[in-house]
Amino acid sequence: MTDTVDHSKRNMLLAATAAAGGVVAAGAGAPFVLSLMPSERAKAAGAPVEVDISTIEPGAMISIEWQGKPVWIVRRTPEMLKELNTHDSDLVDPTSSVPQQPEYCNNATRSIKPEYLVVLGVCTHLGCSPTFRPEVSPTDLGANWDGGWFCPCHGSRFDLAARVFKGVPAPTNLIIPPHKYLSDTRLLVGDDGKEFRA
Repeated sequence: MTDTVDHSKRNMLLAATAAAGGVVAAGAGAPFVLSLMPSERAKAAGAPVEVDISTIEPGAMISIEWQGKPVWIVRRTPEMLKELNTHDSDLVDPTSSVPQQPEYCNNATRSIKPEYLVVLGVCTHLGCSPTFRPEVSPTDLGANWDGGWFCPCHGSRFDLAARVFKGVPAPTNLIIPPHKYLSDTRLLVGDDGKEFRA
């Protein structure tokens, strides 16, 4: 009497074993891969955030989150940049003498590249989040305000370099976070290789 081997059962067992092994391998590898990503705790503590700025239209702003706070990135037009030096006498700190920015942004545009402004979206009065108003009429919220940010909580106004106007509750300019360019289109917010405390 000859024994016959059922090859279909063997193939089914081999396939089931291989599938189970694949699931186990994926399950064992997932924690390793996840361990390479920053945790929520690390992000909240200030892990840097990489941003693609290539899609920002001239005159537009995008918002990202860093350390649980909004960070705004504005691509300023040549017209916006030209307006920055027309109202220095109306500003509390036009030359940014109060250290609300890293040293490399202590200039007229408060930026590394004049075209791009990177600013923490928190009012320096009571921590509200101002509204981006890039263009305003001369009768809108102040005769010499050409646009920027308006804080609806208590009426503070900031220009397009995030500098505060006189006669409003906010005492200082908005904070510029540490940042650096990784390329022409990639920006890293939260790390510049230097120590900065605001």
